[in-house]
Amino acid sequence: MEGRLNNMWRLTVNESKFVESALQSELRVDGRGLYDYRKLTIKFGKEYGSSEVQLGQTHVMAFVTAQLVQPYKDRPNEGSFSIFTEFSPMADPSFEPGHPGESAVELGRIIERALRESRAVDTESLCVLAGKLVWSVRIDLHILDNGGNLVDAANIAALAALLTFRRPDCTVGGENSQEVIIHPPEEREPLPLIIHHLPIAFTFGFFNKGRILVMDPTYVEEAVMCGRMTVTVNANGDICAIQKPGEEGVNQSVILHCLRLASSRAAATTKIIREAVETYNRERSSQKVKRHHILAKSEVLGPVVVV
Repeated sequence: MEGRLNNMWRLTVNESKFVESALQSELRVDGRGLYDYRKLTIKFGKEYGSSEVQLGQTHVMAFVTAQLVQPYKDRPNEGSFSIFTEFSPMADPSFEPGHPGESAVELGRIIERALRESRAVDTESLCVLAGKLVWSVRIDLHILDNGGNLVDAANIAALAALLTFRRPDCTVGGENSQEVIIHPPEEREPLPLIIHHLPIAFTFGFFNKGRILVMDPTYVEEAVMCGRMTVTVNANGDICAIQKPGEEGVNQSVILHCLRLASSRAAATTKIIREAVETYNRERSSQKVKRHHILAKSEVLGPVVVV
């Protein structure tokens, strides 16, 4: 069963039993082991702060933008960030257009809670004028194809977009030093965000009343599993957040087992993300060098360049 059907959430009784019986033999429909992850691919767009992540058949895009706003009264020296998700019917027929549903809101909250509570993003560095102007960072997540485990794919897409985002450089001047001057990228190089660590989300699916555990569940497995839990950890093994929806109880030993599995894989996933970002930054730097070289050469030749 390589691909998923359009109406796969309506699995027949035989299909559900087939998936459960295979898991009891430690076999999965796509041929993976119980704790194996699907192939992860990370791509970037031409603009700063855009990423595209594919985890198996799950496809997610992320875009990061920023604007100057007034800070919160209780945090006058800190910027802010928020996450918005869009579930398109193109990704899954069960998604409805219009106002975000419960699944979209829950997805954004899981990622935002892990970033905020672990202080992964340095929000104090987003302050421009204390008590008056700070940078507000917005992350837009677009689900292009729902192949299962949207949380992990969206989390990686958000982190990759944050690592490649650049905000405009600005200075404070004018009378009484109350005027903010935003410099265009041609005048000053945009600045990256200060990110202390990468909280990586790992989702587990429970089967057979919690006695069977799988990592990175697919779309078909999500239709059969009785519960799930998302553990967010960083490369150092620090627990950033734990999300356990539903009423199905989980044994303490199972939770500890999930934490050990997530911690053992966090460093590898972090390495994949950082290597992809470094490759992207090198390509951008080489393109800038070539562009500046062409401009300098054209200026020497004479009145050909139009500024």
